[in-house]
Amino acid sequence: MTRQIPFRQALREAMAEEMERDERVFLMGEEVGAYEGAYKVSQGLLERFGERRVVDTPIAETGFSGVGVGAAMVGLRPIIEFMTFNFSLVAFDQLVNNAAKLRLMSGGQFTLPIVFRGPGGGAHQLGAQHSQCTEAFYCHVPGLKVVMPSSPRDAKGLLKSAIRDDNPVIFIESEVLYGVKGDVPEEEYTIPLGEAAIVRPGKDLTVVAWSKMQHLVALALPRLEAEGIDAEVIDPRTLRPLDEAAILTSVRKTNRLLIVEEGWPTGGVGAQIAYLVQEKAFDHLDAPVLRVTSEDVPMPYAADLEKAALPSVEKIMAAARHLLGRPA
Repeated sequence: MTRQIPFRQALREAMAEEMERDERVFLMGEEVGAYEGAYKVSQGLLERFGERRVVDTPIAETGFSGVGVGAAMVGLRPIIEFMTFNFSLVAFDQLVNNAAKLRLMSGGQFTLPIVFRGPGGGAHQLGAQHSQCTEAFYCHVPGLKVVMPSSPRDAKGLLKSAIRDDNPVIFIESEVLYGVKGDVPEEEYTIPLGEAAIVRPGKDLTVVAWSKMQHLVALALPRLEAEGIDAEVIDPRTLRPLDEAAILTSVRKTNRLLIVEEGWPTGGVGAQIAYLVQEKAFDHLDAPVLRVTSEDVPMPYAADLEKAALPSVEKIMAAARHLLGRPA
């Protein structure tokens, strides 16, 4: 049986179920307790589990991230919430130099079962310092897993898997998806990390997109269909480790690849996917790989400039037509 619930509720259920299942799991971050989360993801958890397992912190990302890393090293399973993933940059050293490396540097004497989660990407006029996509930073780092769900069902199943994983997981939730509803099973389930979803089968081109960009692609699909373009849509869900086989199998079928990502173009996740495809499926390509990204600028504050900087349905349509040799 399934029911329609919002993205934030799916995340909340994942944390609550895992906290019930394993007393070592706890949540820590700014405003996660008394305020019930900046986006109300942790609503009701303080009342249910108490302040020893739902821990409000000062505005000190380096400090509470370090406490989480230490807690993971001694056998607990922390969930560290950033009010926005832009603030994870303050704790970059803890994530990149400690969480990602201590299992290796200790010769496996320590495991690091810790999840760093929270909202990321652009929202609505939050300015350049609060509208960044940070996934490419973390995908660059061996020792970290990076997850970006696009639906409530995936959010719950992937977060449960992330909490159970014995490695540090970066779990980024789009800031504008918290209220989006979707079908979520009532029964217990998990979704493996590193397994992509074939959102829609097709034959003319492959579209790879994740998180909020899946919803933008969904808006473009009726217009693509109206123009006779049959797109296969893939949601990687986990960006590291990436489900290379799913992407390569699709490209070998459609012979064209369009990557839609909210992040900047230089050094983006899409650039890595494009490299993968040209390395392992070059002879199957009938056109160069194309990417639709945000513009290569800090996010403007003005609403019209913000809209111009972000990917759009129109940009997706133009790229798809170009891939198929049609007039833009």
